[in-house]
Amino acid sequence: MDVAKAIRDRRSVRSYENKDIPQEVLLKVLEAARLAPSANNRQPWKFVVVREAAKRKALAKAAKEQQFVAEAPVVIAAVALEPERTMTCGVPIYAVDLAIAVDHMTLAAVQQGLGSCWIGAFYQEDVKKLLEIPDECKVAALLTLGYPRDQARFKNRKSLDEIVCYEKWC
Repeated sequence: MDVAKAIRDRRSVRSYENKDIPQEVLLKVLEAARLAPSANNRQPWKFVVVREAAKRKALAKAAKEQQFVAEAPVVIAAVALEPERTMTCGVPIYAVDLAIAVDHMTLAAVQQGLGSCWIGAFYQEDVKKLLEIPDECKVAALLTLGYPRDQARFKNRKSLDEIVCYEKWC
């Protein structure tokens, strides 16, 4: 599959088949994160893979009761090891680095026939406690993975004219 097709086909999936993801398929998704660029190539991250049903159910509760989190056969917590570091522009490095890595995983998931949903609506401390993540780290995102139950829906997106400016703010 080419990258443009993966980008077009990627969508947020909130309904999954009751079907396990083979380890070799999961490893391809995780490899995409490993290969993602990061500031100074430091890769200051860890990815906690959760397959256990009881933990996924607890993560769903920590994710503001979003039950599809428990339904997904895999949930990945993207964890920043150095959340205090910032770029010269003032933006936290982890926010950019982990956004790139998680996005790489979402595109690799499409290539493997999987759906995913990027989750930012969760209670940080609850997730850290559940997954035994050290206090000095920060969970940047949760990512559900699984085989989509439903067919892809059209993604409504703004036109380029609405979101692109040239040479100055428009």
